[in-house]
Amino acid sequence: MVLKIGTVFIEDPVILAPMSGITDLPFRDLVKSFGAGLVVSEMVASTAVIEANKRTKKMLEFRKSGSPISIQLMGRDPGTMAEAAMLCQDLGADIIDINFGCPAKKVVSGAAGSALMREEPLARKIMHAVVKAVGIPVTIKMRTGWDINKRNAPELAKIAEDIGIQLVTVHGRTRCQFYDGASDWKFIGAIKNAIKIPVIGNGDITQVEDAKTLQQTAHTDGVMIGRGAQGRPWFLAHVIHFLKTGERLARPSSTFQLNIALRHFDSMLSYYGVKRGIRIARKHLNWYTAGCYSYDMYKDQLLKSDDPQQIRTSLSELFHLELDVPRSNTAFV
Repeated sequence: MVLKIGTVFIEDPVILAPMSGITDLPFRDLVKSFGAGLVVSEMVASTAVIEANKRTKKMLEFRKSGSPISIQLMGRDPGTMAEAAMLCQDLGADIIDINFGCPAKKVVSGAAGSALMREEPLARKIMHAVVKAVGIPVTIKMRTGWDINKRNAPELAKIAEDIGIQLVTVHGRTRCQFYDGASDWKFIGAIKNAIKIPVIGNGDITQVEDAKTLQQTAHTDGVMIGRGAQGRPWFLAHVIHFLKTGERLARPSSTFQLNIALRHFDSMLSYYGVKRGIRIARKHLNWYTAGCYSYDMYKDQLLKSDDPQQIRTSLSELFHLELDVPRSNTAFV
C-alpha cells in the first residue's frame, strides 16, 4: 500500500519514529538501509534550528539517499516554528513534522510537545504558521490527549486537517501515561474516523503481528515504530515483509546481529568522534545485547570501557557465545 503525504509518496508506510537522542543520522541510515518506508529525525527545538549551534547542525544532517527526509520540530512560538520550518526546507527536508506528543518533563515544562494538546488555539496557530511558511507537506505527531479526562486528539486532528496538515500520527497513550499501560489502538481508530487525511498508528509494536493487528483495529494508513526498533534496526523491514506476505521472517543469526552492532558502533565513532561516539553508543550496545545469555559477563566491558577495540572484542565474544544458545528475551525474536 502506497502512502501519499501531499506530494510525497511512501511505498511502504512503516515509519521509524522520531526519538530524541536515538534517531540520529547513523541510526536512521542503518534502519533505512534495511528498507524502512520513512525515517524521521530526532526532535529538534525550533529555536535551536535558528541559532544553528554545532549540536543542532548534527541533528539536522541527513543524506539524500535516505529520501524522503522528514524533520520533526518542537516549539510553542508560531513565528519561530515557521522560520525553523523554512530553514529545514532550505536544507532539503521533504516533510516537516510538528511535535505535539513528546511527554518528557523538560519539554512539557516549557509548555511544548504534548503540553500543546491542552492549548488548542495555540496549536492551531502553530500549525497554520508552519503550513503557510513552507511549500512541502507538514505532518503532526501527537498523543491521544493530556490525560484520560481530556483525550482531544480527534478534535485536534480535525483542526489540523482543516488547516492543511497532510498526515497525523498518533501514539495511543495520553501524556500522563508516559509509556505505562497499553497503547489504545481502538482510540486511534476513532481519530481515523474523524478525518480524511492519512493516519499513522504508533505504540506497542514489538512483534510483526502487532503492526497488522493495529492496522486492522484502527484502520490506519500505516504504522510508526519507536522502541521496537531499539537494538533491532532490521525490525521495520521484517514488519514490511510480514504485512506484504503474511510470512514471519526468522530471527537474525547471532553472526548477523554482531555484524550490524559493529557496523553501527563504527559509524557512531566516525560520525561523532571516538570519545563522544562511545558515550552515545552505550545505550545502543545495551539494546543490542540485553537479551543475550552472556550479557551479565560482558556488561561492564561494553558499557564502561573507553577503548573502542575492547568494546569490539567484547561484542564479538558475547555474540559468539550466543551461537548455540537461545535468547532469553523475546525482543530478539
